[in-house]
Amino acid sequence: MSKKELKEEIRRLAQEKNAVIMAHYYVDGEVQDLADFIGDSLALAQQAAKTDADIIVLCGVHFMGETAAILCPDKKVLVPDPEATCSLAESCPADAFADFVAAHPGHTVISYVNTTAATKAVTDVVVTSSNARQIVESFPEDTPMIFGPDQNLGAYINSITGRNMLLWNGSCHVHARFSVEKIVELKREHPHAKVLVHPECKGPVVKLADKVGSTAALLKFAIADEATEFIVATESGILHEMQKKAPQKTFIPAPPEEAMVETPEGKRSCACNECEYMKMVTLEKVYRCLRDEQPVVAVSPEIAEKAIRPIKRMLDISAQLNL
Repeated sequence: MSKKELKEEIRRLAQEKNAVIMAHYYVDGEVQDLADFIGDSLALAQQAAKTDADIIVLCGVHFMGETAAILCPDKKVLVPDPEATCSLAESCPADAFADFVAAHPGHTVISYVNTTAATKAVTDVVVTSSNARQIVESFPEDTPMIFGPDQNLGAYINSITGRNMLLWNGSCHVHARFSVEKIVELKREHPHAKVLVHPECKGPVVKLADKVGSTAALLKFAIADEATEFIVATESGILHEMQKKAPQKTFIPAPPEEAMVETPEGKRSCACNECEYMKMVTLEKVYRCLRDEQPVVAVSPEIAEKAIRPIKRMLDISAQLNL
């Protein structure tokens, strides 16, 4: 089928099966354009929790499908590619994290949403980059806390809240690659450009920012701000929506350092600012998974029962704080 026919068939199947297609800002632009709903991790979780669809097609990485499946046990949750994992989630194995938590009794455990269901199951409350600061600050100042798995996001939250959370040593392979030197060089070439930085980036990169925030926050800022040029230090998929919402503005992807990265096909050299796992989600895979209603995301009842509590706690706190 041509791409036009593929899109038409996906929409026909979605209507026939009462399916909703949700996509993260980091997947390919063609998939974003096809989706019924696009958003960051918080928005996707909120949308999954309230949808009346029978089937959810979650176009993103695997932990996002797990979160939707935990929130919607009465619905069929599909992911276009089950091998689309997350380097950050993989950096925090549930058993090792459970040992870390056990070694620090009396701590409130805060886990970033970029974790497996099994890791969430040993967590007190889940956060996203959209609500991490507000949720951390909702606890008394003297509350001892553990934050995992993103050490960069945790360090940033510590710096702006004055907290001293214990940090798990994990990071996102895309955000950890951004280069201070290359961003400074790019800023010299575009002196009027504002720098937008996701808090998963390393501290020296965050210090260059005119705006630090989640993908949704960076998008909102870029649309509303008077600047016409932006250097964007996050996964480059967000530039698709930025350009759609502000076509008169220029968005420049921040350059990363070259690195060796692990992909399903093996190690390869990469100097890109794309998540190769997010880009594994294609129109063809969306079509096949909706046609065949496979692969289905499965979370064991035991893990789901434990993981639902910190996820719902996040959604409840976010609702109370109007996030």
